[in-house]
Amino acid sequence: VQLQASGGGSVQAGGSLRLSCEASGRTFSGDTVAWFRQAPGNEREFVAAIFRNGGNRYYADSVKGRFTISKDNIKNTGYLQMNNLKPEDTAVYYCARGRRLILSSIYNPAQYDFWGQGTRVTVSS
Repeated sequence: VQLQASGGGSVQAGGSLRLSCEASGRTFSGDTVAWFRQAPGNEREFVAAIFRNGGNRYYADSVKGRFTISKDNIKNTGYLQMNNLKPEDTAVYYCARGRRLILSSIYNPAQYDFWGQGTRVTVSS
């Protein structure tokens, strides 16, 4: 299984970006798909997740109302739509997928089985 993340870039505060995470080798169906981010000097932090078959979505408080996670099981691609970006959103964003996660574990990066290579997002004020 490989994950290929893309869509990062540099934007001004208030702008938007859409990140994509294309999977090969295994369908997304049934897996939890998530996005994490890591800013310089910080630990990797949870951003958003779709739990298993996509009925429920979870967000970090810092991105609620601004970011939307989705996935297309036919295209085997996950997305993170990011609106109203702020300078504090600046980080490298990673997509991840986990098999058979339980709900309480979706916030823990160590629980995920596969990771994309990261895509950098820079938001200027």
